[in-house]
Amino acid sequence: MHPLTWDAVPVTAIRSVILVGLFSAKERDHQSRLDALQARVIALGGQVLDRFVQRRSVSDGGVRLMSAPLSRRFLIRPGKLAEIAATCASKNIDAVVFINDLSDYQRRWLADRLERPVLTQADLDRSARGLPTPSRSPHGAGRGREPRRRHR
Repeated sequence: MHPLTWDAVPVTAIRSVILVGLFSAKERDHQSRLDALQARVIALGGQVLDRFVQRRSVSDGGVRLMSAPLSRRFLIRPGKLAEIAATCASKNIDAVVFINDLSDYQRRWLADRLERPVLTQADLDRSARGLPTPSRSPHGAGRGREPRRRHR
């Protein structure tokens, strides 16, 4: 078993997490997908303290976007983000794990607003294989690390 990683660094302090998923209204098996992600977190030594689902509903013109990848516009609505942030604070959550793939922009934006690391299912898969994650750290992450020294 390998510890969870974030920005290619083992994050042994990550023990409590929240799972978040954005799903199409047409997707019926979203709970089973979250169950599988929860099992992965537990297998890596984490504990899931809550789960949040954001549904992308069907609307005029929105049907063609149902299977489209996530965009800045369809990530998480402000009300859901506020719920997640409040839960993170009240339950002292170490990280938030999204079932969806996130762009670097989305990851930074969410980590800044949630004030904790944001991981994805792909990060957990890399951790399980013992490979470093190629994800970039959110703005300000990595403070406190020693700078690299140049060899002459």
